[in-house]
Amino acid sequence: MEILKIILPALLVLLTAYLLIDKLLRNEEKRRNFELRKKNNATLTPIRLRAYERLILVLERTTPSNLILSVAKPQMTNLELHTQLLASIREEFSHNMSQQIYVSDEIWNYMRSAQESLLRLVNSCASECKSAESASVLAEKIIQVYRMSEQSPSELAMEKLKKEVRLLF
Repeated sequence: MEILKIILPALLVLLTAYLLIDKLLRNEEKRRNFELRKKNNATLTPIRLRAYERLILVLERTTPSNLILSVAKPQMTNLELHTQLLASIREEFSHNMSQQIYVSDEIWNYMRSAQESLLRLVNSCASECKSAESASVLAEKIIQVYRMSEQSPSELAMEKLKKEVRLLF
């Protein structure tokens, strides 16, 4: 009986000490994780913003009017313009493929949709033109079809990119 008078309070003290130390250690771990996230956010935020900027630039550069201006050369045929446009679209998007790490999956899906839509637009317009004709015929056709669409996937992707950036800040 005497031994219980000694062991019981000792066990209570031990249990109390264990619970207090455990809580202290968990709080310290939470604080360290918070500090680490805070430090990472300070580093990642500028990188993420640059990723959003680059993706907006890709979408701007690949709008049909800008794309045609940068690719078309005098004396080009429809076939040459078609080939150059497809290569340029693929290059723009593949060059910025790594940016998907910094944006949401939803945004990246919009980016892929914009690329696929542009490729389809160029291919469908090219299929309606004769290969040997002047490239201006294909260029006009692409711009005309693009303007007729209510909201292109590129415009939608730009809108979603801007919205996501606003949510970050």
